Amino acid sequence: MISSFARTEHRNWTFVYYSDHYDTEFPYLERAIRRNPCGSVTDAPSLRNGFDAASRTLGMPKEPDTGYDPTLGRKFIFVTGGVMSGLGKGITAASTGRLLSNAGFDVTAVKIDPYLNVDAGTMNPYQHGEVYVLKDGGEVDLDLGNYERFLGVDMTSDHNVTTGKTYQHVIEKERAGDYLGKTVQIIPHITDDIKRRIREAAEGTDVCIVEVGGTVGDIEGMPYLEALRQFAHEEDDGDILFTHVTLVPYSKNGEQKTKPTQHSVKELRSIGLQPDILVGRSENELAPKTKEKIALFCDVPTEAVFSNADVEDVYHVPLMVESEGLDQYVMERLDLDSEALPPEERENRWRELVTRDRTEEVDIALVGKYDLEDAYMSVHEALKHAGIERRTEVNVLWVDSDEMLDRHENRLKEADGVVVPGGFGSRGIEGKLKAVEYCRENDVPFLGLCLGFQMAVVEHARNVLGLEDAHSAELDPDTEHPVIDILPEQYEVNDMGGTMRLGAHDTAIDAGSLAERVYDDTVCTERHRHRYEVNPEYIEELEAGALDFSGRADNRMEILERSDHPFFLGTQFHPEFRSRPDRASPPFVGFLDAVAGELDARDLADREVQA
Repeated sequence: MISSFARTEHRNWTFVYYSDHYDTEFPYLERAIRRNPCGSVTDAPSLRNGFDAASRTLGMPKEPDTGYDPTLGRKFIFVTGGVMSGLGKGITAASTGRLLSNAGFDVTAVKIDPYLNVDAGTMNPYQHGEVYVLKDGGEVDLDLGNYERFLGVDMTSDHNVTTGKTYQHVIEKERAGDYLGKTVQIIPHITDDIKRRIREAAEGTDVCIVEVGGTVGDIEGMPYLEALRQFAHEEDDGDILFTHVTLVPYSKNGEQKTKPTQHSVKELRSIGLQPDILVGRSENELAPKTKEKIALFCDVPTEAVFSNADVEDVYHVPLMVESEGLDQYVMERLDLDSEALPPEERENRWRELVTRDRTEEVDIALVGKYDLEDAYMSVHEALKHAGIERRTEVNVLWVDSDEMLDRHENRLKEADGVVVPGGFGSRGIEGKLKAVEYCRENDVPFLGLCLGFQMAVVEHARNVLGLEDAHSAELDPDTEHPVIDILPEQYEVNDMGGTMRLGAHDTAIDAGSLAERVYDDTVCTERHRHRYEVNPEYIEELEAGALDFSGRADNRMEILERSDHPFFLGTQFHPEFRSRPDRASPPFVGFLDAVAGELDARDLADREVQA
């Protein structure tokens, strides 16, 4: 209980606060006391912006039956966004994590998606971009892909929190009688479940970075921001940090405008959250006077305002925010600077990789039906990673498979190699088949992924074996030759969400094959996302020509290649999901080697015949 006046001076303003009672509905009242220069509360531990706390967790309602353990986790960075979505919160969070990792800390990340979907698996790529697949089969937002690529770690579905997951779990517990007599409410049951998920994901790490999807003010995000407000009461000041990413646009006369940031922070503060760090997204670096103005009106130190300007490559963002001193400021605020590696001993491989000179340049056609780069983000990034490893600038030429038959076929002729990625549905299929045929007939390096692998099988059946009606049963249920058919375990499956063959699975690779040359091994582990596969009844017939299934998982066909082609490789799995800047995906590296003329599968076949 507090019963006193508090008075202090701050930026020419005098603040006076009074509280004579304590109410659990207003747990933040006690935080409205600033340090008193007269000494009445100077012995209390200081909180952000000079506030003092009478005690930790004061005012947070406690319900033992929520199963929430507030002791898990060590240090937390919460990243929110304002003004508009798509600003780059995920890249800002991932870049911060990369720099902390370079300094020797074990960093993980959590992405909060406030939508009601349980996961991203049933979403159209036009809604949120690609569906990224984790090693445990979790279908998640593409930001998890950025975290894996930037942090160099493999995450699980526990690192993605959605409203669907949270409400489903709480409602299932209520139906099971776990709350017995309690009124199940947003507070504490939903907010405790949110906090539980964050803390369990953070357990065993030094720093957990939590990105809250959407924009401050979105009604669907309110329970998450309330959970973070409670979180702030449960942690010492040196264990938690709030970073807010906002837009700093230009006026017509070229002036950087701070009003959107001011209103965004005002909205955040109305919820009870005060940002410790502000990151301004803008075309160029923030001018000193812009930083000063933001600091003045948003109540943060000027040194806590950072630029995040546009860059040609997102992998340069860690270098840019490092030059601004973001990592050092974060470590100082979290009391980690004494534990960090000395600057001269910190990991520097990231900088070396992303700034590596490119000595070659190639054009690669990406044949897909979603006219949106984010729908194929991991494919783009995997090509970039292979380019880093081979010091090659990779230019991606977009080819719309839905329109290729009419006017896009010439785009293939401009390309040095062709990638046909995954996808679902019949739209654009004939264009993909045409692209496969073009590559096969013209010895153009080809890489087919998931659906691209399946279309390579269909094209071979139709145009090489003469099975004119051959198709995938997914796309043509009445086909006379279903060379691609549904997985046996899918026969009785009715639900669409989370029911495909998902996650990491091992593939055995034939010795002496192109696949072995690419992986430099006779086994690989890659991530899957499919409901259909090569029909076992057609395997013997399909392999009668130059097509070989060189990778298998028991009786499942995982990799195909052609012995009469310089580089024709298809994978039922998605190798792009395990690609990293410092660990490029082998199929993509082999693909670029073939484009450069340094790898020809026909040479492997000749050596095998001679042996």
